[in-house]
Amino acid sequence: MTKKNKGGRKSKYHTHVEPRLIEVEGWARDGLIDEQIAKNLNVAVSTFHSYKNKFPELTESLKKNKDIADREVENALLKRALGYQFTETTFEGGVETKRVVKQVQPDTTAQIFWLKNRKPDKWRDKQDIEHSGHVDIASKAKAIDDYLNGDSS
Repeated sequence: MTKKNKGGRKSKYHTHVEPRLIEVEGWARDGLIDEQIAKNLNVAVSTFHSYKNKFPELTESLKKNKDIADREVENALLKRALGYQFTETTFEGGVETKRVVKQVQPDTTAQIFWLKNRKPDKWRDKQDIEHSGHVDIASKAKAIDDYLNGDSS
């Protein structure tokens, strides 16, 4: 259910967005961000965000279709990380002449990206190391200094 103005002319939502909701859904599925969608609709970004707050059908439609695009990218990243096979078919004159099964090797960059994002506590670059106990830095520094000066007493 959409909210309408209490009188007079329709809001820009009803003239610029609502009739193009199918296009908006397609743009969201294609990976466009809100700023790009607003530009395509010829409305200000702030106005577009206002419409998202006022019209739940717009917000839900964007969320659903952006989720579809995100899922496709996730699946492609996983496929690339694990490697995959595909069949390449060659045609000459409309007739199949050759069919070859090809193997795409797993991509370590995709694997690292996946693991750092899915399991950051285990795979992040920075490791937090907790130290328990006291370290006497002064005596360690003196021992190193003595060693460097040749005093190995």
